[in-house]
Amino acid sequence: MHTPIETKVKKIILAPMEGVADELMRKTLTSLNNYDFCITEFIRIVDALMPEHVFRRMCPELENGCRTQSGTPLRIQLLGQEPDWMAENAVRALDMGSHGIDVNFGCPAKTVNKSKGGAVLLNEPEKIYQIMAKMRAAIGLDATLSAKIRLGFNDASKLDEIVSAIESAQVDQLTIHARTKQDGYRPPAYWHFIGQIRQKYAIEIFANGEIWSKSDAANCITQSQTPNLMLGRGALALPNLANVIKFDEKPMPWSELSLLLISNSEFDLKGHKSFYFSSRLKQWLRYLKLQYPQADTLFNNIKRLKDKDEILHQIDIAASI
Repeated sequence: MHTPIETKVKKIILAPMEGVADELMRKTLTSLNNYDFCITEFIRIVDALMPEHVFRRMCPELENGCRTQSGTPLRIQLLGQEPDWMAENAVRALDMGSHGIDVNFGCPAKTVNKSKGGAVLLNEPEKIYQIMAKMRAAIGLDATLSAKIRLGFNDASKLDEIVSAIESAQVDQLTIHARTKQDGYRPPAYWHFIGQIRQKYAIEIFANGEIWSKSDAANCITQSQTPNLMLGRGALALPNLANVIKFDEKPMPWSELSLLLISNSEFDLKGHKSFYFSSRLKQWLRYLKLQYPQADTLFNNIKRLKDKDEILHQIDIAASI
């Protein structure tokens, strides 16, 4: 099969970044961008049908038709290694309103890999097939089923076999993070491997990894030969990155971003994660300072602060600069 080389972006989705892309971050980023959809942080499936409250905790947007406040649809992500339990939980998530099901085969965390979940399954393409085929049989052909993988565990030698297994299981969409598990998050991303896959398989593919700017997106599209992108850390560093790429918007100026930090902080302090407010803000600033020198200054001014009023005062000062 030969697929024509794409040059313009078609779809952009927001990555399921564990511990970062929670309800508040999804609300914020989807209000600023026209994402086609976003994916939740993973729900770990072992040997049980998870109760509904677990799905609601990870995806509070289920109470809003499984959409963010701005209307962006959400897809629940599952991570596990037992086909039967993955299938049962997929059915439950769909019954509760999830816009499709995504499966995580890319998580590099040692704790997850030790328990036979996430990226370690990239060593077992047949197991991946069994999981996805069982899930497809359980949810039927009308529901969207997608997966997220890396190029491989140690190297990309099994990538072809992995993608073949996934496509054979009638999966609709596949996101490929263009690094191996061993690469972690170290640059570069090897987008050309995705391009090789695109020439052989019909499954809809999204490219992911090291997309920090519009020029990165253009290079990724050229090398990966897919018009579909998933944005992760780059979307945290430049909050309107998706629209910069899609619609040639100007990058959000610090004057707007600082006001966003104020409103976000006020919202965060009213939520059920208010105890973690300072650590969550500092976490975001670590990404923002890659694009904004003012964020670096703010981070240094609050990094030792714990009192929320002192932190808010420093944000106000930063907004006035």
